[in-house]
Amino acid sequence: MTTSLDLGCGPNPKNMFNADVVYGIDVRADLGGNIKCADLAIEPIPFEDNFFDYVTAHDFLEHIPRVLYAPNRRNPFVDVMNEIYRVLKPGGIFLSFTPAYPNGEAFQDPTHVNIITEQTFVAYFDNVNRWAVPYGFNGAFRIMQQEWRGPHLLSLLQKVEVVTLASDLPKTHA
Repeated sequence: MTTSLDLGCGPNPKNMFNADVVYGIDVRADLGGNIKCADLAIEPIPFEDNFFDYVTAHDFLEHIPRVLYAPNRRNPFVDVMNEIYRVLKPGGIFLSFTPAYPNGEAFQDPTHVNIITEQTFVAYFDNVNRWAVPYGFNGAFRIMQQEWRGPHLLSLLQKVEVVTLASDLPKTHA
């Protein structure tokens, strides 16, 4: 049985991968069914580790702040990426569909506080560069596909095991 989670789903979670069971998360508490209420800018995804085969985010990530000071400095976008990684099964797929730079749609909505580019996932959340690690990202995604669909960037990422290199380990003295 396959499971999918749609972030910021509103009343109708999308099922892009034809999963057997579909769940959703939204900030609205009145939706019911398989939709849980959570504000992912400040709360974790309310599901257990390695639960989903798929996670989707349509017109959602651009609403997650990059930095918050409440009361201490946090990186909510990095936190959301950690949460997506956490709830995906090994080999699970994350689909992001978001208006992206340089298109005006990335900026026109005043609630768009996180501007995504072609390099956001490739450089910061991939399994090669992992530039988000210093900001607290502890996962790794293989970039399966990225393509433009009008002003939206469609990104498909696959959860991969984090490999720790010997050079990354703390030095011990004998």
